[in-house]
Amino acid sequence: MVEQAHLREVGPRDGLQMVGTILPAERKIDWCRRTVAAGLHRVEVTSFVAPSVVPQFADAAEVARVAAAVLGIEASALAPNLKGAERAIASGVAAVNFVMSASEAHNLANVRRSRTQSLEEFARIVVHRDAVASGRVLLSGCIATSFGCTIAGAVPEADVLEIAERYLAIGADELIIADTVGYANPAQVRGLMSRILSIAGDRPVTCHFHDTRGLGLANVVSALEAGVRCFDTSLAGLGGCPFAPGASGNIDTEDTAYLLESLGFDTGVDIAALLELRRDVESWLPGEQFGGNIASAGLPKTYRPAALAAR
Repeated sequence: MVEQAHLREVGPRDGLQMVGTILPAERKIDWCRRTVAAGLHRVEVTSFVAPSVVPQFADAAEVARVAAAVLGIEASALAPNLKGAERAIASGVAAVNFVMSASEAHNLANVRRSRTQSLEEFARIVVHRDAVASGRVLLSGCIATSFGCTIAGAVPEADVLEIAERYLAIGADELIIADTVGYANPAQVRGLMSRILSIAGDRPVTCHFHDTRGLGLANVVSALEAGVRCFDTSLAGLGGCPFAPGASGNIDTEDTAYLLESLGFDTGVDIAALLELRRDVESWLPGEQFGGNIASAGLPKTYRPAALAAR
């Protein structure tokens, strides 16, 4: 059998968090529905943050509720605190992604807490989940700025490993290791991810890369070599971090799917269907910066999905 690699589409959350256009809930839901139709069943559909902070997600409860009810969607939502997690769990999503930064300075700027306070908040979320949704909702512990920080500079690998261990001890079901500001390089990724996988044991590990300096797909290859098989991606490369001015967004879903399929991994992704969706999303978000190469160059005539090539 062809080995599988899994993509989680984060465009409806990470991709939209900094755009100027407020998309109506109906279009966000359509985005989620068509993503699943293109073969991506894991979708981060929204963020439960205060609407006063990010007005884009004022409709989080509605989008999450509808997306979670759509057959085939493993809907997840970001929650930076207990209140957000409570709302996310009540919406019916399958997973809640809690985020904190390995960089103390970035964590204070982003969520206004120390790293210790963030871990204490995550523990409260675990207690709440276990009380109201045990066995129904997974909790993911995301470590932002795992490879460097625009505020603090270098982030010691030991800090990332310690946070990963703390997350797992508290009760995280999954780890997400994020290159929030695009500082990672392939050698760094290979080393850190090998150690993270050793710590995680049988719990899933996802990598979240940005293509800020053109190394996004190279970092995917290094993560694959370390043993990672799950990646966050965003349609058209949308996304970014408010603490990385001028930075491009996440690794592009279409390009990443093409890379993985070309390396012989079955993603289940219909790239042509994604490109059709991309064209509509581009029309919904005029003036935004879009990334990726497959959308402009097209698939080569020699391309065959890994599952077909193996037959």
